[in-house]
Amino acid sequence: MTVDAVRVELGARAYEVRIGPGLIARAGAEIAPLLRRPKVAILTDETVAGLHLDPFRQALAEAGIASSALALPAGEATKGWPQFARAVEWLLEEKVERRDVVVALGGGVIGDLAGFAAAVLRRGVRFVQVPTTLLAQVDSSVGGKTGINTAQGKNLVGAFHQPSLVLADIGVLETLPPRDFRAGYGEVVKYGLLGDADFYEWLEEAGPRLAADAEARQRAVRRSVEMKAEIVARDETEEGDRALLNLGHTFCHALEKATGYSGRLLHGEGVAIGCALAFELSQRLGLCAQEAPSRLRAHLRAMGMKVDLRDIPGDLPSAEALLALMAQDKKVVDGKLRFILARGIGQAFVADDVPGDVVRTLLEDALAQR
Repeated sequence: MTVDAVRVELGARAYEVRIGPGLIARAGAEIAPLLRRPKVAILTDETVAGLHLDPFRQALAEAGIASSALALPAGEATKGWPQFARAVEWLLEEKVERRDVVVALGGGVIGDLAGFAAAVLRRGVRFVQVPTTLLAQVDSSVGGKTGINTAQGKNLVGAFHQPSLVLADIGVLETLPPRDFRAGYGEVVKYGLLGDADFYEWLEEAGPRLAADAEARQRAVRRSVEMKAEIVARDETEEGDRALLNLGHTFCHALEKATGYSGRLLHGEGVAIGCALAFELSQRLGLCAQEAPSRLRAHLRAMGMKVDLRDIPGDLPSAEALLALMAQDKKVVDGKLRFILARGIGQAFVADDVPGDVVRTLLEDALAQR
């Protein structure tokens, strides 16, 4: 299989997302052209370090690149002030200079945290994303959104800081636990839902074999990245079209906060539930036919994914409390909650005039089914 390259067109800050097998084994050759001195600092997590850090550092060494690494605890709870401060202090102790490169080796948590650390370190150093999860390869590693969570909500502190390169090695996805792979699929299916009905139709057929079929997996990652790159090139800082990428996320972020950013609900699982709720909300508002949310739920069920609030273990707060969590979301504009709704599969749009009572009733109905 060949390596695909998708370019994110941002003028002088444009970069490539390279997608294919064996990219970690070739990481030294891929990264070397970016370096002004043969040294990088790697931020990763303890789980990824056990699987991929040694091969990655060996690939760097073969290209004559020295490296140091810090492995943070795995999990969403790492994406907060304490571990962020630890990472920044470590980078300073490693004497990372403004001309150097930081490498984020891991999933979305590491990519977001390491990217934010690079953004603020010495007022900005370059960084390379080496995403090791399906979710990170198709979404969080591309587009320059970096940040951490706070007590008030998810991703409320951060910066837009584009990577210099993204290396998406689809081979490493074979090491993912099935639940993590399925969670990442929540972001893949989002792309078909928001703007490519043909891609969604292909996923209905190909989705169940992605974990075992490398060629199909690469196609899914490539198309997802192409769609994100196109949107980011048009709207880097989410003033317009980029908001479409938040399909399902208004519900998702509230549910993640409600479950304490714990293993009860992975981000991609929240996205899948959020997309199902967004399509249900669209249907209730008369924007799309009942067929659309039903078709989506059937596909997610066929993939073995969480689909509804009743699929989340443990207690959840009331509909009113979930609405209050949504009100803290970054997508609030002029005090109005912004939703991504749909007129059908592949036809998403931004709406900031959604009646709160309709959302409340939707959540009450979903909670009543638990």
